[in-house]
Amino acid sequence: MIPLRSSISTARTFLVAGAVAVVSLAALGGWYAARPAPGSPPRATPVVVSPPPGEHPNGRTVGSLPVRPNIMVVMLDDMRSDEMRYAPNARRYIRDRGLDFRNSFSPYPLCCPARASFLLGQYAHNHGVLYHLAPYGFGALDDHLTIAGRLQRAGYQTALVGKYLNRYGDQPSRVTGGPSEHYVPAGWTDWMVGLETPFPRSSPAWGNTYNYFAFTQNINGRTVPHTGQYSSTVIGDEVRGLITKYHRADKPFFMWVTPVAPHIGDPVEPDDPPAYRESPHWLQQFPTPARPDWVKGKFDRQITHAPGQPVHGPSEADVSDKPQNIRKWREMVPVEKQRLRDVARQRAESIYAWDVEFGKIVKRLKKTGEYDNTVIVFTSDNGYYLGEHRQREGKIKAHEPVLHVPLVVAGPGIQRGVRYHPITTMDLTATVLDLAGARRLPAMDGASVLPEMTGPDEPWTVPVVTEGLIKDVRRRSWTDLPPGLTTSGIRTGQYKLIRYANGDAELYDLMADPNELVSRYGDPRYASVQHELARLWEQYKDCRTDACRVPLPDALQTSPAWLAQQDHEARVQRRAYYGD
Repeated sequence: MIPLRSSISTARTFLVAGAVAVVSLAALGGWYAARPAPGSPPRATPVVVSPPPGEHPNGRTVGSLPVRPNIMVVMLDDMRSDEMRYAPNARRYIRDRGLDFRNSFSPYPLCCPARASFLLGQYAHNHGVLYHLAPYGFGALDDHLTIAGRLQRAGYQTALVGKYLNRYGDQPSRVTGGPSEHYVPAGWTDWMVGLETPFPRSSPAWGNTYNYFAFTQNINGRTVPHTGQYSSTVIGDEVRGLITKYHRADKPFFMWVTPVAPHIGDPVEPDDPPAYRESPHWLQQFPTPARPDWVKGKFDRQITHAPGQPVHGPSEADVSDKPQNIRKWREMVPVEKQRLRDVARQRAESIYAWDVEFGKIVKRLKKTGEYDNTVIVFTSDNGYYLGEHRQREGKIKAHEPVLHVPLVVAGPGIQRGVRYHPITTMDLTATVLDLAGARRLPAMDGASVLPEMTGPDEPWTVPVVTEGLIKDVRRRSWTDLPPGLTTSGIRTGQYKLIRYANGDAELYDLMADPNELVSRYGDPRYASVQHELARLWEQYKDCRTDACRVPLPDALQTSPAWLAQQDHEARVQRRAYYGD
């Protein structure tokens, strides 16, 4: 049995192996042994077997896996992993009867790049959608062939319901060169997507993706406003209608369901937390999502402070080890802490409002007989700061609350329990295609985790490359980061190296310090780790296709048992530091 590292009692303690203070990769080899034991059979990839003649009604189950199951990917917007507690239906119908992936990551944690990664199965440094505003955004995406096109060619009915990419409806299509208000990308049977077309206030079509009570969509090429209706309800109704429609056809379906919650959005409401003037030159905003009246106040007793703000004391007293774009932030004063608590409450309410709609979707699946033949994934495009590292709100940076996303999956052939094997946004793309028996997309970077979904857990053998374009990080002429990016890093089972285009860097030992309170960059005790991660980062930072899936050195691979211990330790330390 692989020995596990000893538990850590405080968030700022680092682990010393025996009596030696220098962290050496060579000395860690025994702890990270992740290869199968000698004589173990090779891991088998599940095969979707064709049914016997005559057993072909709508892709019904043959054996443990359906021939072609329905697939529904529900992807929320900016939802943190710890906010699953506000989605009881998602927990009941997916997590509790399926798998909870504890190491699920959005490598570029920002809406637009992350969604492009899901559509194409590529890192942002390959698909080129590096931000949500011009010259990036929707207009930078080549969506002539996406996951939908591959699934449609494999015999699936395909639908997108909810949000697409930022600036869709405003920026021209890269594929056609024309306006995008009525543009429907290839590969979609049904297209019911929010628009950001700048309609004048006097227009009957006035509204946009981010107005929860004025949600205007492109529905199969037509502009359709939903004035006065809550967008989560609109999306839920549309999904349920499609389930009924697709049930009548002799084809399986794929749905990408993308509600806006809990992303910030209009309209401004009377109970929204007001801005706070930190200085004559800085007005701190506390933006929130809008919610229906019936859910307001539901979590007021449960949420007493923002999850990234300790109950007592500062968020992070010493940030001298952090990059300049974090060092510039002051600690929150009491009134800011209260307002951030209110942000957390409103986010929870918007998630719950969507979860009610999701419960109704499950009921429709059951009523039509499709539930037992549908694999459902519930996840988010990226995480979100709510106080950690003095960050009031936000994303893009590669710290765990932002990089980490919830991902649970259930359905026919899917195991039950917990998985510690990592999964990224691009891996989810590859997995969906694998599950459907569809061809891979060209130049995909992700790898299917269907073997881990239908079989036992496996070690962490391939790193996650983190990346982002942070606007307040100046890109130096001598930087070796990939073009267009201002941060890039590498995440392994235990370590994380983050580099910035201005020369700043961070290094974390995530077993000893899962809250990332003490960067070990430049610490002589971690010199060999830093050197090896820097070498590997050079190898993976601009990887393409197979090069992104090259295994790590043995000393940096981690077993499921080791990762389970790390997950336990992280939960203990987070509760100790931030409270429950």
